[in-house]
Amino acid sequence: MKVSLTGAAETLLAPLYARALDARSPHPLLGDHTASALVDKLDYDFGRLGMRQSSAVGVALRARHFDRRVREFLTAHPRARVLHLGCGLDSRVQRIAPGPTVHWYDVDQPEVIELRKELYEPLTDHETVAASVTDADWLADIPTDRPVLVVAEGLTMYLAADEGPRALRNLVDRFSHGEMVFDTYARFAVRSTRSMALFRQTGARLAWGVDDPRELEREVPGLRLVEAVSAYATAAGVDLRHLPRGLRIRLGLSTAVLSRLPVLGRVGHISRYAFGTAGT
Repeated sequence: MKVSLTGAAETLLAPLYARALDARSPHPLLGDHTASALVDKLDYDFGRLGMRQSSAVGVALRARHFDRRVREFLTAHPRARVLHLGCGLDSRVQRIAPGPTVHWYDVDQPEVIELRKELYEPLTDHETVAASVTDADWLADIPTDRPVLVVAEGLTMYLAADEGPRALRNLVDRFSHGEMVFDTYARFAVRSTRSMALFRQTGARLAWGVDDPRELEREVPGLRLVEAVSAYATAAGVDLRHLPRGLRIRLGLSTAVLSRLPVLGRVGHISRYAFGTAGT
């Protein structure tokens, strides 16, 4: 199947390929075999994106971290609604398999959702929403009768500096209570990505940087930071015993050392926020 995505939409192919590389490795961390199958179906030169096996490890660990947060929320709120913003071609809903009491929405640009529909079979209690996450209109069609979890992996940094906080405010204003889990890059990290192969090849640009996750508590009234971990700390809590000793040591060092370095420890964060009050 020919892929005709361009710009920011095209960059979704990089984490897809990374998850496929992880699935094909002798010791996968995520084991997303759906990603591997999709890569085989797509007529695209993935090599141009600059994604290598070493990079795939970081992508797989990040995805595992997000998956774990989703499972924790659904354990506490088994009748929730999940908004997976900037879903791309991620098979998170298949990996989580949330069950019939959860209603899941995959949200992305129309051209991405069109491609997604060609590649994925329909699921019960699952909907795709073809819209920009910065457009508040689509939110009017999402019921507000349940707790909501908003998940956005690898999305915020593509938004404009004024669009990001506004999109978060739209969500807080729409839903009575829930949580958000998303990653952000620091401002210096956003600027430093311009020379990377992914952005040279696709023409996409990162725009919104967040140096301190608590900034968003001030910019988005009602948003409360629950937890923020360094982007380098995603191996925490992951059972690495099945990995080769060399890789296990490298991952341990990256978690213990890099996350504590003054500069590298601030490259980015994965943050969890709460908003609203249950029962209101």
